[in-house]
Amino acid sequence: MTTAPESAGDDGAVRHEVLRCGELTVIGRIRSASNATFLCEAVLGQLTQHCVYKPVSGEAPLWDFPDGTLAGRELAAYLVSAALGWNVVPYTIIRDGPAGPGMLQRWVEQPSDEPVGAAEHTAGPDTGPDLIDLLPAGRIPAGYLPVLQAYDYAGDEVTLVHADDDRLRRVAVFDVLINNADRKGGHVLSGVDGRVYGVDHGVSLHVEDKLRTVLWGWSGTAVDDATLADVAALGDALATGLADELCRHITPREVAALRSRVVALLRNPVMPAPDRRRPIPWPAF
Repeated sequence: MTTAPESAGDDGAVRHEVLRCGELTVIGRIRSASNATFLCEAVLGQLTQHCVYKPVSGEAPLWDFPDGTLAGRELAAYLVSAALGWNVVPYTIIRDGPAGPGMLQRWVEQPSDEPVGAAEHTAGPDTGPDLIDLLPAGRIPAGYLPVLQAYDYAGDEVTLVHADDDRLRRVAVFDVLINNADRKGGHVLSGVDGRVYGVDHGVSLHVEDKLRTVLWGWSGTAVDDATLADVAALGDALATGLADELCRHITPREVAALRSRVVALLRNPVMPAPDRRRPIPWPAF
């Protein structure tokens, strides 16, 4: 079989069609996830596309989010990302699967996913810390921003840092807009295509302030004009059809809260600072 192409345009449309209409087969379960999460392959004709499948039946109850709504929030986050033109969130749909209806999302190919032989053949010098990383205290390299001082399991002092990277900063702005309550380091993926993706948005878009993220390094800094133009375009989209589309997956109050966050960021284009008792999700990775 042939893997569905990863590029944009017509190839992207083919890849999306494979996810929408292909036959799903579970390859394995992702044990690190708090909800039932499976790695699957979708097969349509001679094309195969790997994807993440989260059935609604496998969603763990949460005290502050209504039961059975996480898949819809994942899809709503994708729609917001697409409306911004940022494509931070991989292509996401809701469809039937082996365990019933659930969220289906394109698998992000990462360098670590390459065959061992290929990785060894192309291995070069150490590229330094990950986009989000824990480093020994006092050893923060250029191009990284500190977030939190802590102690590791051995009792050594470490610093939680993230890269001062425009791709990552866009993810941080996106999280402010969708009110993401769970931006862990492991929820940011570096694709082999050179793009940075955000995943796991099931606890987002609540009406109450629940922003919890490891991306606090830009707190108090101004949002650039190009980003604000995209945020303004999101506001226009909400006024011309996107709000109705989102209401199929989240409540009208939650859509109104999203619109309010868009307006607030445009009026005061500064990245927020952590002001809650639990501003960072735990564990952070």
